[in-house]
Amino acid sequence: MDLPNTPFSVAHGRRLGYTERQLDSATLERPFRGVRSSYAPSSLIERAEALACVLPPGAAFSHTTSAQLHGLPLSYALEADERLHVIHRIDRPHLRRAHVVGHRAVHARAVTTVHGLRVVGLADTWVDLGELVGRGKPMGLDDAIVVGDACATALRSTAPLKAALSRRVRPRGKALLTEALELIRVGSWSPRETTARIMFVRAGLPEPLPNQPIFASWNPDVLLGFGDLVWQIDLPDGRKIRLIGEYQGAEFHSGAEQQEHDDVRCTRLEDDGWVVIKIWAVDMATASARWDIIRRFADELHVPESALTLHDTDPHFFSRHAIDAAIARDEFWRARMP
Repeated sequence: MDLPNTPFSVAHGRRLGYTERQLDSATLERPFRGVRSSYAPSSLIERAEALACVLPPGAAFSHTTSAQLHGLPLSYALEADERLHVIHRIDRPHLRRAHVVGHRAVHARAVTTVHGLRVVGLADTWVDLGELVGRGKPMGLDDAIVVGDACATALRSTAPLKAALSRRVRPRGKALLTEALELIRVGSWSPRETTARIMFVRAGLPEPLPNQPIFASWNPDVLLGFGDLVWQIDLPDGRKIRLIGEYQGAEFHSGAEQQEHDDVRCTRLEDDGWVVIKIWAVDMATASARWDIIRRFADELHVPESALTLHDTDPHFFSRHAIDAAIARDEFWRARMP
């Protein structure tokens, strides 16, 4: 059989002239009902391409599938869902296929093309992930901030996220997404940079600017590099605080060559009056480690320990609304107890 190079629907195979016997051949893979392929699709893109053959007109990949196709950073809990999520018009029959989750759209979503596939846009994907918020579900507050940072950076603004959320009427997870918006910023280049930034903010430190270009003091046309987290503060007594927090991910910064490059860059920045503090994964792994690294930054920023809120620097999963609601429920049932 002279087969297409990509998956195809059974209906399309008939139009190409294949017989029913050929379409039912054991040599063909059946990744989804009504789909045939000369190979077994394994990657997310290959599986999505196979399913796209039999999707109704106007359908698009959504939720975690959309997020992964866009390359958004997801937690392990969110990535563990290997099903394909698809959204389509509410007046269409419910989509029921094995390993596929069908969603019907009450509100319109912006749709774009990614890897040749119809995919819900970044801002609407972020709002859709709010459906995965709640007890027993994988989406937490810090997850929403990390994904929101990636979306806002790609869109160069937080405005599309706010607009997408405001267009929905009582969307699931609205309280958590609204709280996440308070800490979403443009400029983050990695999930760990985001988590480090919100850790410092929750600790009571001034908020740093993410991935700022650092130009030489002796020549504003000379770029010394980019700082992951940058503080520039002029003190009342005339002194200047020039502080950079550099997150050192083991995947990119553990090699000898990369470490040498980092050391040269840090030395160049320090020679120009900047204080550079490296942040490793171990510095954020436990409460005591987080407090130690926060105290180092607080000393450089002239923030007294009495002004720090160290106990609020743990990763946040639940929103303030969810915590307040849980406390209210507990108090209600305690009051009813004899």
